[in-house]
Order: sequence, then C-alpha cells, then structure tokens
Amino acid sequence: MLRHFRRHLGLLAGMLIAAIALGIAYRYLFNTIEERTLSFYARSALHATGMALAGWTVQMAFAALPRSRFGRVLRGMPLIAEFALKALAMTAVLTIVTLGLQFALYPSTSHEWFARDLPRILTLAFAVSLLFSAIFEFRRLIGGRVLGSFFLGTYHRPRLEQRIVMFLDIAGSTALAEELGEVRVHDLITRFFFDIDAPIADHDGEVHAYVGDQVIVSWPLRAEAARNARWLHCFFAAQDRIDALAPAYLREFGVVPRFRAGAHAGSVVVSECGDTRRQIAYFGDTMNVAARLCEQCKATGEALVASAELLRNTAVPSAFTLGGRATITLRGRQAPVEVHAIERGGMRPALLAAGAGA
Repeated sequence: MLRHFRRHLGLLAGMLIAAIALGIAYRYLFNTIEERTLSFYARSALHATGMALAGWTVQMAFAALPRSRFGRVLRGMPLIAEFALKALAMTAVLTIVTLGLQFALYPSTSHEWFARDLPRILTLAFAVSLLFSAIFEFRRLIGGRVLGSFFLGTYHRPRLEQRIVMFLDIAGSTALAEELGEVRVHDLITRFFFDIDAPIADHDGEVHAYVGDQVIVSWPLRAEAARNARWLHCFFAAQDRIDALAPAYLREFGVVPRFRAGAHAGSVVVSECGDTRRQIAYFGDTMNVAARLCEQCKATGEALVASAELLRNTAVPSAFTLGGRATITLRGRQAPVEVHAIERGGMRPALLAAGAGA
C-alpha cells in the first residue's frame, strides 16, 4: 500500500488543490457574509483537505488490493459492480470523516447544519470523488503518462524522444500453448503480466503495449547514468517476483513461466495515432533493434541481452556481470549492433556468437 501511496502522490496533490478550492468556494457561495472571514475560510479549507485525504486513502487501499484474496474477488466482478462497491465504501468513509471534522472544527454545530449542509457537502464530495476515481481508472487502463499526453495534446504532431526500450516475452510460449491449450496459456500469460506489473511500476517503467506474450516497457533516457539503470533492476526484480510465486504457478498451471528480454536505447518517434481508438505509438530503429535483441535471446538461450549503446549510458551495478562484447547482425538491419548478455552475480555469461542473425 505504501508503494501505491508513493506512486500516486501527484493524484493526491491534484485532489488537495481541488479540495481547498472547493472548500473556499463552498464557504463563499453557501454561507452568510458574517461567516466569510479568514478563520472560517481556513476551517473550510481544512475540512475539505481532510475529506480529500480520506477519499484518496480509500482509493489507494483499493489500488493495493489486487494482490490480496479480496482483490482477486473484486477483479472477477463486472467493472460497474466494482465501481459501485468502491462508491459505497467512499460514501461511508466520507460521511464519517465529514462528521468528525465538523465536530472538531465547529464544536457548536447546529441542527440546521445536519439538515441543510451535510447532504450538500456529501453530495459534492461524492461527485468529486467519483470524478477522481474515474480519472484513476483511466490512468490504470491506459497509463498516467498516456492520459496526460492525450489531455495536453503532446503528441498531436510526431516528436523525437530519447528512450530506453525493453521487449520482454515469455520463453517457450508456443510449447506451453500445446501443453496447456490456448485458453489456459492465455490465463498464464495474463497472470504473468499482472505479477510483473509491480516490479515495472516500482522501477518507473512505462508499459507501452502488450503484444501476445510480449510486453514493451520504456523509460526516458536520462543524462544521469545511475537513473538509466532502472531497466536493469526492473528485469531482475521481475525475475525475483516470478521465482517467489513459483509454487503458486506450479499449483495452478503445473509450470513456472520463464522470460527473456532485449533492451536498447536511442531515438524514438512518438506520435498519437488513430481516431475511433486513439493511442500513442512508438516508431523507429530503436524499437526494431530492441525487438530483434529479444529474438536474439531466443537464438542464444540468454535471459537478457542489451546493446552496447544502452550500456554506455547505464551505470551498471557491481551485482551484475556483463558478457564479453559481441557484434551481431540483426535481420532487417544493415549496420551491426554491439551487444552484451547480462547476468546477476559472479557468473560470466557466455559470449554471443559474433555475426549471428536474428
């Protein structure tokens, strides 16, 4: 839950600003001139702030639930039922907090307040909570950065950005489909994507797309080499996560998914595409090279392969070991690419075959 708190501090800031503005506006619009003083405005702002914090806490509690037993039940419900349940919980908490703050800030609350102001305040607070809940759900569905880009029109025209791109896919998915059946293997892939979501988010990765059994994750390429190491930590954190869940996978599917990844950094053209269904698309050689490096993992049996270009911009911690440099020719690309296989610990990865095609 603390992870979710840290991750959504921006949403909290927005809610607090909106709450303070609404608290002051409510005091101005619905109270007498005698009550439009600095002390009353301050108490209204405090009242609204407390309600915003309560609403945000409820939202974060629900956001932290998916990995719990109750969260799995909640995920199995229709979206409208899930939304209704969250709305009921929000209403109950806001009612309790509103009453508590009212008695704390205004000890001599009149009966008139309960009949006139309480329903009005709760209605307004609930409407704002629903709005922020809807924004939160949109962020969850399409990603916070993408949602912000749509609102701001950032990519109405194509833009060139420097990004780190990692293509990560499940090893042996075709064999798994033959063994488990298409529907069952899809359950496994869905579960896998769900389980590695936390490591990706914890290391500030942005999920660009899910394609079959593959997920495309990206990070901005920074000037600080230490910050550029997030992709590396992310991969092995995902590996640790799946290893920790291995008994659960064995019980449910009879197999533990293994995965591999190829990573590269460079220029990416980012553009908003489509009309009926709009999305942010990535184009360019960087995307192609990262995809081919993931394929190279399949050919060589390595778990993680990264380009020398990316590694030159990454402060690689001592806990990781780089294989010797190899130059490979990737399918569809004339210029060769220098690459390294990467392992954690003291084992030195095998050299990739020079000149191998992917």
